[in-house]
Amino acid sequence: MLETSLRGQSLLEQPLLNKGTAFTAEERVELGLLGLLPPEIETIAEQLGRCYEAFTQHATDLEKHIYLRNLQDANETLFYRFAVDYIDEVLPIIYTPTVGEACERFSHIYRRPRGLFIPFPHKDDIDEILSNCVQPDVEVIVVTDAERILGLGDQGAGGMGIPIGKLSLYTAIGGIDPEKTLPIMLDVGTNNKERLGDPTYIGWRHERVSGPEYDKFIEAFVEGVMRRFPGVLLQWEDFASRNASTILGRYRDRLLTFNDDIQGTAAVATGTVLAAVASIGQKLCDQRIVMLGAGSAGIGISNQLLAAMIRQGMSPEDARKRFYVVDSHGLIHDGRDDLAPYKVPFQRTAGEISEWNRATGDEVSFEDTVLNVHPTVLIGATGQPGVFTERIIRDMAGHVDRPIVFPLSNPTSRCEAVPQDVVRWTAGRALVATGSPFAAVPFDGRNIPIAQCNNSYIFPAMGLGVRAAGASRVTDEMFMAAAIALQERSPALHDPTAPLLPALKDLRKCARHIAIAVGLEAQRQGVASATSRDDLERAVDATMWEPKYWPVRLRRS
Repeated sequence: MLETSLRGQSLLEQPLLNKGTAFTAEERVELGLLGLLPPEIETIAEQLGRCYEAFTQHATDLEKHIYLRNLQDANETLFYRFAVDYIDEVLPIIYTPTVGEACERFSHIYRRPRGLFIPFPHKDDIDEILSNCVQPDVEVIVVTDAERILGLGDQGAGGMGIPIGKLSLYTAIGGIDPEKTLPIMLDVGTNNKERLGDPTYIGWRHERVSGPEYDKFIEAFVEGVMRRFPGVLLQWEDFASRNASTILGRYRDRLLTFNDDIQGTAAVATGTVLAAVASIGQKLCDQRIVMLGAGSAGIGISNQLLAAMIRQGMSPEDARKRFYVVDSHGLIHDGRDDLAPYKVPFQRTAGEISEWNRATGDEVSFEDTVLNVHPTVLIGATGQPGVFTERIIRDMAGHVDRPIVFPLSNPTSRCEAVPQDVVRWTAGRALVATGSPFAAVPFDGRNIPIAQCNNSYIFPAMGLGVRAAGASRVTDEMFMAAAIALQERSPALHDPTAPLLPALKDLRKCARHIAIAVGLEAQRQGVASATSRDDLERAVDATMWEPKYWPVRLRRS
């Protein structure tokens, strides 16, 4: 039973309380709704039928995105029931790839406020801004400064679409109560000339703030969050690589926090690689891994895979020898003097590449690397479409029986290779996973499934496990537990022709399994109180919010 002091039109304008045509006859009388709704009283199932009809009538994915955002703003319970029941159709619309276009068009499709905007000129008003949040008990915040939205780059205030979309999945997949979530946009300006020149742009029209002023602003924000929402889980999202690692390192021991681009991406990629390797009867420690991309995602994935090798018994030195990381200037090696500190652990020696056959020039190119290393695993996190060329993939397939190829960049337009090409170039032998959704590829009389190696498998489950266990910190070991739990749910472990990852319709069940693993690891790490497994499972189930209507009555004074 829900109680409210709101009546009439004011009640219908509260998306977390509004049931629309599902209000009962008794509720309509008590809550002053007579005449404000059509007389037919419907179930949520009947409302869903109308919603699905409206959803499918929209011609473009962006139009569908706008429809769902409007539904969320009108009736959140119905929105989440729709998202849960039709997750395979809804996920690409509220998340990748459509959310990328929605961020680019954010100022044009803006309808109603959601979450909090904290502009740099109001840096002294952060406490007041946070106090304006209407939710009384926020448990999960997703925050961005929108400098690196997917593979699209700086989107300024339009980046708010990412926290909104992420938190929608925290609820739809991880079962976090939507009343306890808060999207935040830190508007520190934008260097995107197209946004600044757009007369409809709704953000702060100023070049990006950087350096000490930026750092002070982030510190003020964190301190404000700790005062207003002590114990909240704070997820950093789509910050530029130069800031992402620094921010995570600065705050990970001060509050409950993680960076999804670094840790979430790493966990889902590691879980999927582990599943791929196991499905073909091999071991991770025997793989030769070429990572194209040395930003927060690429280095994060490399570090997680490195940790997985060490966990399986390899020495750190031997494990590092299995990696070849390539950035925008070529292979990372000790003959270069331009390496950021976080790249140095993966540098190769100039001596070992001196005898390689390669093109002329000082740089050791991505193609040079693949043609000399003959990798068994190729991962892309660059946002550069088409860089996995036919020559590179065919050469890889010429030396490896079952090449593992993961073009992970989002959105679809930024994918390093199209799965149809990878399948064709490898004669159907490749195990392929992508960041955005792709249909199964017909080849030689069969359909080859393409796994969506997307963070949606990890971050909602991480939030669920952290909240259910009452964790005080998020550790690297908890993400490793999540990766292993994801591998355990791989259909390919039981059928080599099956997808590497669970079906989207099973995301909520998968999230529960991963959340339990995360909670148990939090207890082992000493960042959550020890309980029995049964108690933890009950806590996870109790934490999972279900999108269903509850009886509503007027609060009596």
